[in-house]
Amino acid sequence: MSHTVTIEEPQAKPQVSKLQCEMSSKAGKITLCYFVVCFADPLFTVSSEKDHTQANIQATLFRSRLKKVPRFRTMFSNLIRYPRYSLYWSKADPVPPFINREWRGHEERCKEALQQLAVTDSFQMLKEVYEDPEVTGRNRYKYFERPFLPFYQQIPLNVVYAVTKAEPYNFPPASTKFIPIPSKSTVGTQTDYRDADVQTDPYSPEYLVCQDSIPELLTLATLTWGRGLPAGQAEVEMIERAREKRAWEATLPPLSDISQFEKRRKMMNAMERKEWAFREQEIEKLQEIRLQVLTELLRKREENQNAVNTKRLNAQWTKLQEAKEAKLAQIQRAYVSEIRKLVGRGKNVEGKLERRNIINDYCDYASQVYGPLSRLGRFPDNNSEDFVVKNHYLNTYEGLVELESCLPDFVTQPRIRPPKLSSTRPAGFLKRTSKLDHELAEVHKVLLDKNNKLQEGKKPLRFLQRNPIPQPRLPTPTLQMSSNEEEDIEMAVIYLQKLLRGRVVQNMMFEGKEKRLELIQELRTSHALQDDDKLVKKAEKQVTLALQRQRNLHEHKVALVENHLAGLEGRVLADMFDFLSKELVRLQEERRIHAFAMLAERQRRIREAEESGRRQVELRRLREEDEIFKEVIKVHQSTVSSYLEDIILNAEENTAEEQARAEIEKMAEEINDIAYEIENRRTHLQSEEIVAELVYSFLIPEVQKDFVKEKVRNAQRKHILAAHEIIHRHTEAMILKTVTGHRQGKVPDADKSADKDEKDE
Repeated sequence: MSHTVTIEEPQAKPQVSKLQCEMSSKAGKITLCYFVVCFADPLFTVSSEKDHTQANIQATLFRSRLKKVPRFRTMFSNLIRYPRYSLYWSKADPVPPFINREWRGHEERCKEALQQLAVTDSFQMLKEVYEDPEVTGRNRYKYFERPFLPFYQQIPLNVVYAVTKAEPYNFPPASTKFIPIPSKSTVGTQTDYRDADVQTDPYSPEYLVCQDSIPELLTLATLTWGRGLPAGQAEVEMIERAREKRAWEATLPPLSDISQFEKRRKMMNAMERKEWAFREQEIEKLQEIRLQVLTELLRKREENQNAVNTKRLNAQWTKLQEAKEAKLAQIQRAYVSEIRKLVGRGKNVEGKLERRNIINDYCDYASQVYGPLSRLGRFPDNNSEDFVVKNHYLNTYEGLVELESCLPDFVTQPRIRPPKLSSTRPAGFLKRTSKLDHELAEVHKVLLDKNNKLQEGKKPLRFLQRNPIPQPRLPTPTLQMSSNEEEDIEMAVIYLQKLLRGRVVQNMMFEGKEKRLELIQELRTSHALQDDDKLVKKAEKQVTLALQRQRNLHEHKVALVENHLAGLEGRVLADMFDFLSKELVRLQEERRIHAFAMLAERQRRIREAEESGRRQVELRRLREEDEIFKEVIKVHQSTVSSYLEDIILNAEENTAEEQARAEIEKMAEEINDIAYEIENRRTHLQSEEIVAELVYSFLIPEVQKDFVKEKVRNAQRKHILAAHEIIHRHTEAMILKTVTGHRQGKVPDADKSADKDEKDE
């Protein structure tokens, strides 16, 4: 998180021009006036109308017209998604409407034309009347400003000063007088408009020309600021030539002397030839400059054309390269697919169908059960976003702040303690300041002891003693016996706690060492500079260098031996690998030929099998057709026979049923007649006889059967009791043997089981 700190000095606010515009922000007040000066300042000029238009646009789109409006809900947010303020465009125009926005360059061009015409004597240049600027008067504040005093030391960008604590103000007593404020004070000043910063012509004071004198300065009226001024080598040469020409004109014979007319004409012809030669030289220089410029332009055009051609060729080459890579990728994919198919076919040359072995698939972590292929339509990473952990502490600002608050103090606050200055010197004696500090400390200690003795109160009575009250005895704690497993667990936990505490102390020591690594190195270097240590270090250094030289020599010898051995091994291995590679190629060719023969034999067998299969299919189809014909004929015959059988059976059943019904009815009538006749003839004795026969034939045999069953049961009970006694006798002996080992804690249970057995017996 970036912090912005503004360091403000308690200086007086400088007085600035009214044309300056101020923009307020959270860091302070920023004074900006550049974009408005182009309209408000009458002395400000631009190079062309295009620059004036650009300045007008910049003044219109000035950043001070963007206002920040804070948002209430996210006022203290630092996140991009939730900004703490919004920007809106202010309709207020920083340039007042009465200021003219048009370009003032046309007036300057008129002035330049007048200055060029001022060379001739017939044209009299109009004097410009300037308004009194009143620099030392009421407009003085416009031309002076407090100077900018830079820092003596450069402040790095990442330094953040702490907030200065305000010292408590001590109110002066009422009797003191106020300090008189001086009426004047001397401060540094700095002008706003210096010659090196302004964009206007320097100030030219008014002047008067005497009637008889012609100053040389008036001949330089064509030179203006930016067009010849400040003067360079060319301007100085031009001034020297003008002086020579004026001196030459002074030496010409006067026109009134006719005898000197021919001499004057010759001198003027010579001067004209000289000027023409000078102009030819100037023209040649200009032509050379133009040729150089033209050559440079042609070279740049050639470079630009070459760059365009290179760019086009690179684009075409990139396009072709991408097409080539796409084609190669497509060929590679087809190649991989075909290789995969060939490998799959090679795994099953005979074409046998094998079932899937689920156990092997789940045992092999490289199988498609754990990593299915995406080309088969399986995407194991599908819907993986459902398993993404959405943590409040990592996805929200409040959670991050809470995590940051949980960090220890040494992460955010460095703990650097200043080293204590040693009071002794290497020789062993104290410094003068240390002696004075020691004496002052002893005097202060004596005074404190004296004050403490005075403040001590009365001593307690000598023979008065307090009878101590015995404290009540604490209850005796009872210790519960724990098992060996619990003790082992407790000891393991205690050991783990010791390890964790030791690891924490080790980490703290390591962090402290890393933090004070520079101090440790400094102490090591300072101790190394001592005299005794220097000799020890020097001896150790010599021993170390000697060991290093010996080790280097030994390594060099070992490297030479290893190089020779590697060369011999390389030759042997090369011959062996050559022989093995040739044998491998021969075996591969042999296997390939054998595979071709097997494939041909397999194809022959496949064709024979296909032909025999076709013959078998034909024969099977013929047999099926014959069987179908037989089955159809059989169905017809069976339907006819079943139809006839059904008719015959139905007729027989109906006839037999009618005959049986008639015979049964006839027999029932005969039996009823006999029964009615017997019932009419039967007496009382015959009825009792019939009842006695029924009882004797049904009740008495049933009772006899129950009596016989009871006898058999009693006879078998003896054998059951004997077998039960034998079985329990052996089981009790075995139970007693097994219970002897657990008699300490399980005696009551054994007694109970014995009682139960006795009850069962």
